[in-house]
Amino acid sequence: MVKAVVGANWGDEGKGKITDTLSKEADIIVRFQGGANAGHTIVNDYGKFALHTLPSGVFYGHTTSIIGNGVALNIPVLFKEIKDIVDRGVPMPKILVSDRAQIVMPYHILFDEYEEERLAGKSFGSTKSGIAPFYSDKYAKIGFQVAELYDEAGLKEKLERVIVQKNVLLEHLYHKPLLNVDELFNTLMDYKKMVDPYVCDTSAYLYKAIKEGKNILLEGQLGSLKDPDHGIYPMVTSSSTLAAYGAIGAGIPPYEINKIITVVKAYSSAVGAGAFVSEIFGNEADELRRRGGDGGEYGATTGRPRRMGWFDCVATKYGCRIQGTTDVAFTVLDVLGYLDEIPVCVGYEIDGEVTTDFPTTAKLEKAKPVLKTLKGWKTDIRGIKKYEDLPEKCREYIEFVEEQIGFPITMVSNGPGREDIIYR
Repeated sequence: MVKAVVGANWGDEGKGKITDTLSKEADIIVRFQGGANAGHTIVNDYGKFALHTLPSGVFYGHTTSIIGNGVALNIPVLFKEIKDIVDRGVPMPKILVSDRAQIVMPYHILFDEYEEERLAGKSFGSTKSGIAPFYSDKYAKIGFQVAELYDEAGLKEKLERVIVQKNVLLEHLYHKPLLNVDELFNTLMDYKKMVDPYVCDTSAYLYKAIKEGKNILLEGQLGSLKDPDHGIYPMVTSSSTLAAYGAIGAGIPPYEINKIITVVKAYSSAVGAGAFVSEIFGNEADELRRRGGDGGEYGATTGRPRRMGWFDCVATKYGCRIQGTTDVAFTVLDVLGYLDEIPVCVGYEIDGEVTTDFPTTAKLEKAKPVLKTLKGWKTDIRGIKKYEDLPEKCREYIEFVEEQIGFPITMVSNGPGREDIIYR
């Protein structure tokens, strides 16, 4: 059984917690795209963790965690992360790294910083983790796969070729110090020492595991609206955030993915630039941000305050459709308990017409939210285990959202902990 856990919106929907919860039943958890540019915050018996590369299932002794071929692998970041969790009392997890995963090079991070600096006010709001330069090089076929670390002569020769191109940009576009082939080669040899114990053909490993009937979770990063094809281009990430890409990024057949759990937040938040129709500002936003998430709505990687908004039915319906959702996990519902009334965005007004279909970016920039107000439940719902024990107004909110988006809400998260979950 292969399940994918993905996000419906801008990221930050609470996928880490849902993966952590579902990992109890899983044998293998696979990260299939993205890099250390976004984080998953997880609260469990060991404490509170922000993971960036490691799959969210590393806290269970019975699981194997796989870094798939679709991941932008920042080797020192991965190893710092492993060390950090082990130092905090988590047993050493079983980790496998795809020999086809590509390596985030030190210069990818530099180029990310230099480009944001050059664009200044017109920047993409990058986390400066080297993601766009990394994927650019991957598709320009000048990236480096983990497997290439094992052919030292070939590696050195390729470095010499690639560095010529990079140094032209450094000298003439960015006016920054040039790269040195020997230094880079030595760095890559250090990386090889770090990664060597974990490298294997993860696609073959997964194929065998599927044949043996193992439970596999594919863990996505960010959400539908950050997908380079289907998101709010160009304010998107550089790898596909969709469950369909899980087959490619993990190296398994697409027909093996039989459950797609799309994580949806009970209100909206976004990090970085781009259109965000249901966005709120001022005291209203500050209050929601302060109460939101676990310890407030701040980026797990950057610490940046997230932009806040009311629940957006238009974006979420689209985000769920494009993921191929079979189940919706509805998170951080407990946060809304302070509100007398809860606005929900049910449509977009664009040039005087109201639509419930999510448009392309140019039209999205002009969209104004059409809001409907629901009554709040004004109580703390943490600790409730059964759906029917939720306050009536709270159930009405869930059922209204479910009807608007057209996909079944089968899990409701009402707190940050592993056990704070209601199954419907």
